[in-house]
Amino acid sequence: MAANPYEKYQKQSIMTMTAGELVVKLYDECSKRLNKAVYCIENNDNAKAEESLYRAQRIINYLNASLDRKYDISQNLSMLYDYFVRKIVQSKIHMSTEGLKEIIPMIDGLGSSFQQAEKIVHKK
Repeated sequence: MAANPYEKYQKQSIMTMTAGELVVKLYDECSKRLNKAVYCIENNDNAKAEESLYRAQRIINYLNASLDRKYDISQNLSMLYDYFVRKIVQSKIHMSTEGLKEIIPMIDGLGSSFQQAEKIVHKK
């Protein structure tokens, strides 16, 4: 069976991204997953909420694992990522949106910061 053309395009798009563009995309996807989880929890759809939280947690774990530890900021980001994961896990256990609503703006802010840095790097 032929592959879905949209999926093929997405895969090719990801394969041609710079590292910075990929990080921005991951932050964006994580934010989307967390917002979906909030919606699902508020509408008592725990199965979909758990799936969204699981995917967001995987993204955060990937970002944490991909840090270049030779830079000082990596330690700070790693601690922040650990905090995000704790909030996600607590949200899963209690099916609560409080922690998610706290970390979503932080994740959006980090994504915006990386997006601005990517623009600056590629202007040179």
